[in-house]
Amino acid sequence: MKYFALIFLFLMVAACNTNEDPAFQENKASVSRLEKLVKEYPDSVGLKLSLLNYYDSIGLAAKAYPVLNELIANDSANYGLWFRRGQLEEVLEDTAAAINSYLRAINIYPGPEAQLSLAYLLAEKKDSKSIVICKRILELGLGRETEASCYFIQGVYYARIADFDKAETLFDQTIAASYTYMEAYIEKGLLFFDRGRYREALQVFTFASTINNLYADAYYYMARCYEMMQMKDSATIRFEQSLSLDKNMVEAKAGLERVRKM
Repeated sequence: MKYFALIFLFLMVAACNTNEDPAFQENKASVSRLEKLVKEYPDSVGLKLSLLNYYDSIGLAAKAYPVLNELIANDSANYGLWFRRGQLEEVLEDTAAAINSYLRAINIYPGPEAQLSLAYLLAEKKDSKSIVICKRILELGLGRETEASCYFIQGVYYARIADFDKAETLFDQTIAASYTYMEAYIEKGLLFFDRGRYREALQVFTFASTINNLYADAYYYMARCYEMMQMKDSATIRFEQSLSLDKNMVEAKAGLERVRKM
């Protein structure tokens, strides 16, 4: 019962996190009070989950991580906590640890979310086990969004091992299953970009921007195509567009500096 109660509480807090009072999310005094409460009531799972979610929501994965480890120490058979740890470890760029956490989660409960998260990391490492996992998830018939994720991850695997035709087919299948799956457009465009086929890549990235005109990456990669084609003015405009949508995109800032020196 402890396991199911904690999973339920974990999901409830995560779901409600985005509905918290903005002052609670942004005010340093509020998080200080929450930290104080956790110290006063160290056995409160709910308070620790709230603190964990707060840290995570403001990009402090490094502070969230020890809180999560405390929760796992007290409930090591909790699928949700291990899955969350894998996600945090990805943010912290510790791929090996994330793979281990997803495996621990899957050993407790073979949830498709953890399996697909694991499969994606394996695909990036050119590990064919990612294909096996995706095919197994596809057989479950969990719906088009899950289907799209399976095709996308397989596409990433084939892209990384340079089987470009198979990768392109899988990215097209991803888009057919979910036309707003923006990462699939980017990966498909990169298949052309990485082989110096900049005009074909530009067509893909431009189309992606029509599907979601607020997607900064589409404009960034359009800019990269223009940059490689020595079209300074067009590259400048697209880098600026990407930055207007995501002011923290350091790659776009660097690109803008490069083209201004062309």
